Amino acid sequence: MKKDLISIYDLAREEIEALLQKAAELKEMQRQHRPYRPLEGHTLAMVFEKPSTRTRVSFEVGMYHLGGHALFLNPQDTHLARGEAIADTARVLSRYADGIMIRTFDQERVEDMARFASIPVINGLSDQLHPCQILSDIFTIGEHRGGCDGLKVAYVGDGNNVANSWINGALRLGFDLRLACPPGYEPDKKILSRAQREGSSQIILTHDQKEAVEGAHVINTDVWASMGQEGERAERIKAFQGYQVNAELIQGARADVIVMHCLPAHRGEEITDEVMDGPHSVVFDQAENRLHVQKAILALLMGTGERNEQGR
Repeated sequence: MKKDLISIYDLAREEIEALLQKAAELKEMQRQHRPYRPLEGHTLAMVFEKPSTRTRVSFEVGMYHLGGHALFLNPQDTHLARGEAIADTARVLSRYADGIMIRTFDQERVEDMARFASIPVINGLSDQLHPCQILSDIFTIGEHRGGCDGLKVAYVGDGNNVANSWINGALRLGFDLRLACPPGYEPDKKILSRAQREGSSQIILTHDQKEAVEGAHVINTDVWASMGQEGERAERIKAFQGYQVNAELIQGARADVIVMHCLPAHRGEEITDEVMDGPHSVVFDQAENRLHVQKAILALLMGTGERNEQGR
């Protein structure tokens, strides 16, 4: 039976831990220049309806490292731009490729792609969720903190796809999460209430950024206006004043706090140069780890031997 990666919510803790362990192994193998090519002869179809730097490069380079080939599909180069049904595209790509990564706007398009494809589908980003990013962030926390157990994680800014996926991550791994978002820009209510209802950890939403970061081991942020929200930029800049991760704000966290940003950053808005380039920042470790975690995702979902090893 095929396995998709649509949401962290769909994963068991054991699956997340196996994925992170695989990422650590692949990172070490790359450091030692040891070849590992379980996807020799495999192809990943990458459907991009939103632009990307890290997602495209990490998946494309990752497939190359694993011995496979990644095919970039811009909507203007396919019939998706002319209204072809996502179900038909999913069925056709399943005849050509061994996996699909889709980066799009509506979460329903990701779910439809997975529903109609007979090959693994990976959510490279939707307006609702960004699971690959948060899995990479959790891996980065593990490198710097030895894991997420017992940690207080803060998120300051827009209650967007990144915030929603942090909520799912906290639900599955059990760390405390505090989110500070301006009124009217909170995370998805259903995702938040589900996590608060089902989880054993504290997942708290506040409008007070100082309250959120107090005693935090980790602080996260993201841009105030995501792709597709450019028309709201002026309104959002006004609403998000005070929700900046700066030197004053991080003084309320632990002295050894690490600061994260999924990039791209609008320096001087949601984060200052002083913090992003400072000693607390692990932003570029995060960016690098997208490659290693996504290689693990590809190997585990698309590699026949890997799936058999995991009992899939």
